[in-house]
Amino acid sequence: MDNSGDERDRRFRGLYAAHFDGVLGYALRRCERVEDAADVTAETFLVAWRRLAHVPDGDGERPWLYAVARRQLANHRRGDLRRRRLGDRLRHDLRLVVPDFSDRVVQDAAVDAAMARLSARDEEVLQLHLWEGLESREIAEVLGLPASVVRPRLSRARARLRDLLGNDPPAGGHVQGKQPIPSREEER
Repeated sequence: MDNSGDERDRRFRGLYAAHFDGVLGYALRRCERVEDAADVTAETFLVAWRRLAHVPDGDGERPWLYAVARRQLANHRRGDLRRRRLGDRLRHDLRLVVPDFSDRVVQDAAVDAAMARLSARDEEVLQLHLWEGLESREIAEVLGLPASVVRPRLSRARARLRDLLGNDPPAGGHVQGKQPIPSREEER
């Protein structure tokens, strides 16, 4: 067995035992979340393991570990900033690409409630068709069934959903027999 490996292990274990609480406390006082402090502490001791030959002996151990923890904390903060910026950019890009469905919330809630009342088989076929945009032959492929089985199953599931929803929802646009209220600008 390698004596230098045993010595290295002993040195690291001693360093860890003597300074873990102090490094964790240092990180906890500087991080908003406990999980982040744990990450900073783990990264600090990983650096200490890798660079054990550079760790000063005696009174120099703790300041050296705090300096490493400080750099790990800075790295962590930079990573958080990059993730936040990326998230902001993605949210902005999604707003440009994905339409706003807030007007459909009430209708979607009714559809969700009706879907929950269907059998699991009907619900799965409708979800694949309505939510994933798959056609009968594609649904058949996903489910491992012949398309000749899926087509009537989808048709029956649609009919059951229409029955639960009270048949087809009204078409958009002008409702026959209702007169629109003119705005003040239109009255002039």
